[in-house]
Amino acid sequence: MNSPGNTTVRPATAPPILAVSGLRKTYASGLVALGGIDLTIYRGEIFALLGPNGAGKTTLINIICGIVTATAGTVVADGHDIVRDYRAARSRIGLVPQELHTDTFESVWATTQFSRGLFGKPPNPAHCEKVLRDLSLWDKRDERIMNLSGGMKRRVLIAKALAHEPTILFLDEPTAGVDVQLRRDMWQMVRALRENGVTIILTTHYIEEAEEMADRIGVISKGELIVVEDKTVLMRKLGKRQLTLQLQQPLTQPPPGLSGYPLALSADGHALVLTFDAHSRETRIPALLKTLAELNIEVRDLHSSESSLEDIFVDLVRARA
Repeated sequence: MNSPGNTTVRPATAPPILAVSGLRKTYASGLVALGGIDLTIYRGEIFALLGPNGAGKTTLINIICGIVTATAGTVVADGHDIVRDYRAARSRIGLVPQELHTDTFESVWATTQFSRGLFGKPPNPAHCEKVLRDLSLWDKRDERIMNLSGGMKRRVLIAKALAHEPTILFLDEPTAGVDVQLRRDMWQMVRALRENGVTIILTTHYIEEAEEMADRIGVISKGELIVVEDKTVLMRKLGKRQLTLQLQQPLTQPPPGLSGYPLALSADGHALVLTFDAHSRETRIPALLKTLAELNIEVRDLHSSESSLEDIFVDLVRARA
């Protein structure tokens, strides 16, 4: 699914903005949360980090943002080492956390301006106003945050993250539990931010969002990055197509004459399913149909389907289980 304005930024033409090298995190209990992560994010891209619960996504983000200390490894954010040059590195990063920690008595306007000041930025009411307007929060600027709905609190988290004009924005499950309209608004905002030079790294359980929004995909499982790839290349490499042939008469098993084809018989015997490379020039479909005719197996109907990013993700994680 291609979206207007979602132009892939190629590593060959875009400089790195985030470099992670040999990053490890082992907790006192012995739990290895990250087992040695190497990752380069390029300026101006949208990078989606996918993985099951407990895979290490949030740990990785929290280390980069200075919330958790790594056991080993280095992180350089927009030219600044996150340990040696913590303040400068942190000022380049905005974080929208997964959890809603916004039950405060402060107003939306006050907390947005305060968040800007935390990073040493001088007051800029015009910028804060623009952020609130972009997030449909301007008419709520004088409201206490504790009185807002969950969706509005999520918008406030984003406003706080954008108040100091970061060059790198982390969105950790940003659309979890929000309504469809907010999700739509948020992705419009993400595209606009990218067009203005902000690099976006997001984690999401809504894989269709990653498929629509991301330039590159990283899949993390058990603390290790198992694949990092351009989205279109990943789907071309790993995508499969299936041709389902609905039969006039059910079969109890595929005839020996079909043994040369990668076929599976449905549980009820009413369909044969052929799986093949989505991008291969040789699908063997014509030969299969000819063989079926020779075996007097009548096909009532047929339809094809192609792997989604979700299918690919599930297969990758299952292979590592």
